[in-house]
Amino acid sequence: MPGFTRHRGPIAWMVKNPVAANLLMAVCLVGGLAFFTQIRQEVFPDMAEDVVSVRIAYPGSTPEEVEQGICRVVEEAVRSLDGVKEVFSTASEGSASIQVELLEDAEPMKVYQDIQSEIDRITTFPKDAEEPQVSLAVHRREVIKLVLFGDVSENSLCDLAEQVRERLLQNPEITQIDLEGVRNREIRIEVPQEELRRYNLTHRQIAAKVANEAVELSGGGIKTRSGDTLLRMKERRDYGLEFARVPVAVSEDGTQVRIEDLGTVIDGFEDSDRFAFYNGKPAVMLEIYRVGSQTPASISGAVYEMLPLLREQLPAGVDVDVLSDRTEVFFQRADLLLRNGMQGLILVMLLLGAFLEL
Repeated sequence: MPGFTRHRGPIAWMVKNPVAANLLMAVCLVGGLAFFTQIRQEVFPDMAEDVVSVRIAYPGSTPEEVEQGICRVVEEAVRSLDGVKEVFSTASEGSASIQVELLEDAEPMKVYQDIQSEIDRITTFPKDAEEPQVSLAVHRREVIKLVLFGDVSENSLCDLAEQVRERLLQNPEITQIDLEGVRNREIRIEVPQEELRRYNLTHRQIAAKVANEAVELSGGGIKTRSGDTLLRMKERRDYGLEFARVPVAVSEDGTQVRIEDLGTVIDGFEDSDRFAFYNGKPAVMLEIYRVGSQTPASISGAVYEMLPLLREQLPAGVDVDVLSDRTEVFFQRADLLLRNGMQGLILVMLLLGAFLEL
């Protein structure tokens, strides 16, 4: 028809220009390969929410006392903070557990610090309540588990596990390691009855002396022009030798009588039925987790690379082995995905080759 002009669309233009079509295909392939290396590697999807946990022990209390003296006080202190979505409290016999759920757009570390500061300002906790434990739940997944075993004492095995843990954490690919299969450490003070009678003491009085000498209390705050200053008295004792030097009485000549002068202080472990054995020998497990953007493959590779060096540094009769490795599941799924993708690509190419030109 006169005056009619036929315009070519982009598809028709590419059909007439195979170089452009091939170039577009090359860009798609290269871009796909580039982004493939940036895909997050994980066995299971991470659906955990940002939560700040507050745990406070209150020995000898009933759930009603815990709710009235601890749960309600903490709820009122943290509920109005920026970034807090909801507060859930659980009052049980002898302890309180408070879970603070954060908003999606909140900055977890800042809210955690605000909650810690608000709880430190609380001065109305019951006298027998222990120090609050505030922690920010970290999104992590177990990647690999090691087992340290050997015919040595429990104390030596725990010390070796701590040393192995510190060496592994020196690797930049490894961030978090927990010890499993170890009993909590416990300090026992044993004083004979004749020594108590000699100085007119009782076990309850010695326990009170120890409690008064090993305290960590908040002293409130001081308001200044530059801001608030928090006061805290720290007299924490962590080892038996420190408790052994606590004075509990005065002798006839006026010298102080310490616990080590009356009895024995033992650094040991709590009485528990939990024991770990591997190949018939006492064992301690080291659970290695991935945190943040870390990949299971990088963590597993770093651990296997360090294993020979760790074995060389262990004393005779002690060895370390891999108990479980979840990266095997990851590699199995990745292999299945790649095989399915390759089979699908081959089928597509065969169909295209059957109906189109090469």
